[in-house]
Amino acid sequence: MKIKYYAWSFLSILFFSCVQDSNVNTIDVAIPVTLDLAEFRNAVDIMPPREVEKSNKIYVYDDYIFVTDNSEGVHVIDNSNPSNPVPKAFINIPANEDISIKDDYLFADSAVDLLVFDIANIDAIQAVNRLENVFERYDYRIPEEVDRVRYDGVYDENKIVVGWEVVKEKVDAEEWYWLERGGEFVDDAVVFAESGSQVGVGGSLARFQIVQDYLYTVGTYEMDVFDISNLSAPKAKESFYVGWNIETMFYADDYLYLGSTNGMYIYSLENPVLPSFVSEFTHWEGCDPVVVDGDYAYLTLRGGNSCGQLESILEVIDIRDKSNPTLAARYTLENPYGLGIRGNNLYVCDGSAGLKLFDKTIPDDLKFLKSFEDMNAKDVIPLEDKLILIAENVVYQYQYLENDLDLLSVYLLDF
Repeated sequence: MKIKYYAWSFLSILFFSCVQDSNVNTIDVAIPVTLDLAEFRNAVDIMPPREVEKSNKIYVYDDYIFVTDNSEGVHVIDNSNPSNPVPKAFINIPANEDISIKDDYLFADSAVDLLVFDIANIDAIQAVNRLENVFERYDYRIPEEVDRVRYDGVYDENKIVVGWEVVKEKVDAEEWYWLERGGEFVDDAVVFAESGSQVGVGGSLARFQIVQDYLYTVGTYEMDVFDISNLSAPKAKESFYVGWNIETMFYADDYLYLGSTNGMYIYSLENPVLPSFVSEFTHWEGCDPVVVDGDYAYLTLRGGNSCGQLESILEVIDIRDKSNPTLAARYTLENPYGLGIRGNNLYVCDGSAGLKLFDKTIPDDLKFLKSFEDMNAKDVIPLEDKLILIAENVVYQYQYLENDLDLLSVYLLDF
């Protein structure tokens, strides 16, 4: 993973080059938080509801909403009454990033391990299985918008990275000048980094997808395939390279679409045990969730951070020919994250600019309809009967109107 930096203007460079106090500039440094491996594996627990520290991803199954929290676990919320969601439990899972659910079995990653929970009785959730060492040990996520990463303790086989602490560090004028000119402080080598069934629905930031009897997961560069025909006892089947800097995965019509910082990869599920590469659509670097509807894929690229370029955009990709995806249209956004589709409406989470609604009747000529502001929108799940949006520690629910939305409830995750 590379963290790139863009030069200021020539005058700014001259200014920093001439700074007399060599310690006036500060950078953000990420320091790994580690746990003893045995302690890490014993930390899984089913706990009473608690406040969310930092909401991450959202998942919907039956009448429940699941929210992942800052790599620490999953909050379970009873949403049988969307106007009044009720917290039910917190599943403590260190180093958790994603989940997926089928027929009352919840699958979750925990750093190098895959965990399985029986959630048939939401008041008595049970951990039923753990597959150890099925994910790459160093396939962890470095926080966005940091300038340097420390790796003390990362390579200790008796410890596991469960998170990151970001601290300030002073640098002298010469190092600051090099940083602003595009220096890279992060070493690439460290990031090794269905009929009759009920499957939940994740947002566009998901890394897990369930398709029939298989669970597909993606890390920074690798896909793992699990046979879940026996839900309580999944079997690891394949693990292989699929691309670089993979961030998200979306399933549609027997294809997996992988969003990376460099583009979109398409994989066929003709052989579900071993998905095969079909093509790649390449763009400049940017954080890149993707959703697909029919003959078009929709991607957001968030710039102005460690993801790459400065510009933030929405791209519409023509995928009628899966072997040769082409750019159909491009639109400027402010700070985009996740997105979702229902009918002819495209919902785009534009970060601090809120939720934006587009008419996609003509995919390569989107029509902006409305903006819902005063929120830091991160991801959205358009269900048949309602739309669920996660912002910064808040869940919003909306009822559909014609080319509009009506607010049903606002649920504060930090109580």
